[in-house]
Amino acid sequence: MKPDRKQLVRDYKERKIAAGAFAVRCAPSGQTWVEVSPNLHNRQNGLWFALRLGGHPNRILQQAWTEHGEAAFTYEVVEQLPDAERSQRELTNALKDLSAKWREALNAEKLTG
Repeated sequence: MKPDRKQLVRDYKERKIAAGAFAVRCAPSGQTWVEVSPNLHNRQNGLWFALRLGGHPNRILQQAWTEHGEAAFTYEVVEQLPDAERSQRELTNALKDLSAKWREALNAEKLTG
């Protein structure tokens, strides 16, 4: 039975968007970068796209990607914020706190900048 297109679109629009912190690791070099995102599920696609094109603003990350290749990298969600209604300001502050926490915990660099 063919799925109902309208229902699929409705389900997509109503899905929960996960916010939180993620780490990008390069196995051969041991380098780790941490960043936060209000949409963890979409962030990896955009990040990998920029790296594949050779245009990521973090030159050290881009250099490691170019040197070791995509297979050497992993994207890992390290903490997801609990589902809760938040104002944009509250979300921004929560993500900022997560970024600092995980960069320190993993001895990692910031992904952007």
